[in-house]
Amino acid sequence: MTAIVQDRYGSADVLEVREIPRPDIGDHDVLVRVAAAGVDRGVWHLVTGRPAVTRLAFGLRRPRNPVPGLDVAGLVDTVGAGVTRFTEGDVVFGTGHGTFAQYTRADEDRLAGIPTNVTMTEAGVLAVTGSTALQAVEDHGRVRPGDRVLVLGASGGVGTYAVQIAYAVGGIVTGVASSDKLDLVRRLGASGVIDYRADDPLAEPGRYDVIIDTGGNRRLRDLRRALTPTGTLVIVGGENGGRWLGGTDRQIRAKLTSLVTRQRLTTFVASEDAIHLERLADLVETGHVTPVVDCSYPLAQTADAIAHLESGLTRGKVAITTDRTESR
Repeated sequence: MTAIVQDRYGSADVLEVREIPRPDIGDHDVLVRVAAAGVDRGVWHLVTGRPAVTRLAFGLRRPRNPVPGLDVAGLVDTVGAGVTRFTEGDVVFGTGHGTFAQYTRADEDRLAGIPTNVTMTEAGVLAVTGSTALQAVEDHGRVRPGDRVLVLGASGGVGTYAVQIAYAVGGIVTGVASSDKLDLVRRLGASGVIDYRADDPLAEPGRYDVIIDTGGNRRLRDLRRALTPTGTLVIVGGENGGRWLGGTDRQIRAKLTSLVTRQRLTTFVASEDAIHLERLADLVETGHVTPVVDCSYPLAQTADAIAHLESGLTRGKVAITTDRTESR
């Protein structure tokens, strides 16, 4: 099969197009013929090996899995002997082990059926950031009807989903983005928008019941000031936090601070499981959530797709497709 392979960490230039064997599958695995896969900041971290702390999980000197990519949508090609949820020919989305390829191996319990009202490309950018946003809003943010919710990074991969999900559960959403992306954030359900280049979204004390921080590295004291006395902060990753920790130190400090305050300051590692994927699929089926695809690139141009993500110009997600006719 054709795949994108990296032998070392680095910029998008380390990615190469190669012919490699199709992956073997275990008893509870599914071999998926990839139609589309998503590109997000998580993929960028795995390609670059930055911050350095990520290498503890994915390989110190080089990636343990040389094929990058997590998001996937496609057709079930083969199922393992113990698989009970899918059969050959099913269309699925979820997470796989190296999805920037024509075929990927996926755990049965990390897949779900594709919603009928989205394209393969849209389904290909749904699982990772959509499920992360779902867990941030519902499981950890515990957003309830009438809650005032601030989404920082509202036009990004996680942010576009977080705005829609918070609105779907009855939150009064304010989205933060650059001026050229505010129209998108409004369309997704935000009743208020803030251009972070012109105004400080954290300037008003005690304004928000829940803050979903999907990027950047804002100071905890500023985030806390904008929360109500019993409000909740959910930190979803972090950027620009240094070469070694990349903002994870802020997440640790948030958890420790939460022990001595009435405010809930939390972070999490997203679960990759069928329960959240099926909940996400229901939200898509009912029209409450729509994947935002900024653009798509053919598999051979994956390095260009990652470079486009790095530009900071994207709205939502960038997709990789194995159909060479479907390009940017």
